[in-house]
Amino acid sequence: MRKSFSGFMLFVLLVLLAASSWAHAEEDELHVVVSIKPVHSLLTSLMKGVGTPELLVGKGKIPYDWKPTEEQKAHMRSADLVIWDGPELEKNLVPVIESLPKNVRVLTLLDSLDLKILPSRWDDTKRDPYFWLDSRNALMLIDTLTKLLMDMDYSRAHVYKRNRDALFAKVAEVDRRLEYGYRGLKGGVVLAYYDTQQYFEQAYALKLGGVLSPSPDVPVSAAKLLKERHKLQEGWYACLLTEAGMKMPALDLLLSGVDINRAELDSFGSTLEPGEGLYLQLMDHNTDLIKACVQKTAKNLETEAPVAAEATPPGNTHGVGGRFLLTDQNGRIVTDEDMKGKYQLIYFGYTYCPDVCPTSLNVMMTALKKFDPEAKRIQPYFITVDPQRDTQEVMKDYVEYFGKNLIGLRGSQAMTDRVIKEFNVVVEKVVDDPKHPEKYLMDHTASLYLMAPDGRYITKFAHGIGPSQLVEKLQEYVSPNP
Repeated sequence: MRKSFSGFMLFVLLVLLAASSWAHAEEDELHVVVSIKPVHSLLTSLMKGVGTPELLVGKGKIPYDWKPTEEQKAHMRSADLVIWDGPELEKNLVPVIESLPKNVRVLTLLDSLDLKILPSRWDDTKRDPYFWLDSRNALMLIDTLTKLLMDMDYSRAHVYKRNRDALFAKVAEVDRRLEYGYRGLKGGVVLAYYDTQQYFEQAYALKLGGVLSPSPDVPVSAAKLLKERHKLQEGWYACLLTEAGMKMPALDLLLSGVDINRAELDSFGSTLEPGEGLYLQLMDHNTDLIKACVQKTAKNLETEAPVAAEATPPGNTHGVGGRFLLTDQNGRIVTDEDMKGKYQLIYFGYTYCPDVCPTSLNVMMTALKKFDPEAKRIQPYFITVDPQRDTQEVMKDYVEYFGKNLIGLRGSQAMTDRVIKEFNVVVEKVVDDPKHPEKYLMDHTASLYLMAPDGRYITKFAHGIGPSQLVEKLQEYVSPNP
């Protein structure tokens, strides 16, 4: 009887311990509150299997005319982490954020140094809040959020890392498809009612010819309205972009007597169901609509990306690299043989590149400062695809901006064409304005090439990789110090 009673007490003790453990696990679950749906979508994917972040601005709503409820304010005060864009977008959150207890961690995304944040085109004291519409920013944000979650919840770091890898692959695929598939956007100039597309414009060559207002908070001026209406009547624009959920009181007057293609974008995903798939749906939705609005068919959209992908060899392709003779920014001759002895990280671009090249070079040099600050194992190179404008003097000033270890290389046009061919780099000269042919752009493959100390091709890192992820990848391929 005594033995049976002891067994029963042991069973009760185990049950109590288990209940305590379950309760402790529930208490340990991170309580994360997120303001807008695109960021909530990425975070939901990262927290899969751990918990679900709370969304503030729900379906059918946009941040401009939204105010948090008293219940939402209470949830923010009890949260472990609150993530919002910043005052440029969620002005009604400012007093709530300022009053949160000190134990609530706050991430203001527009303050992030890991993201490419553009200034407002209307007020240089403010920032453009639509950073997620450049999928490369989404890739960098994924890494930023993953590190934050792992720091706050280290016991589940392996879960966040696994979720991060799966999500990163999906977004990187979207980024590659957009990088190669949207050259057709150059076929038509677009008018936007609200200024939501600056990031998309810079990243994917959208030709945005005019904008009526920065946001629903700013009425369209009469002078701006009349000017853009006249341009619509004259046929300046191929398409008008509007935004779901944003009131447009001047729209009827703008379009009176005008026949123009229209596309209603959904940059907040306000019409979409919140959750882990929303970000990818949002990007596909907007880009498909823009493509169709400038009179490109869905069939074109599907066929362009595979063609471009075939022009760029996969990572296991042999024969990348070859023999060449170039000149560095100091006038010294550099051959492929001279580059041997160290690993080489090579980027092809040009100094007049408005956005992609500076971003890629900054990522490369930031990663190398962490991984190999004195360039003892890896030598970074920047090879211009535009020798006509990128003289030795221009290259010297340009590379010095990114760091003392970066070597800039240029050659004759014939030698440049040869190097481009040897590395399977896709380059296309684009003249947007026939009246000013000297202001051309150079569409080009934006990947980083890693070459072995003996000159063999090792792998290629796709454009959009963040500095931290590049460091991790280099650790996989580059031998440790002897």
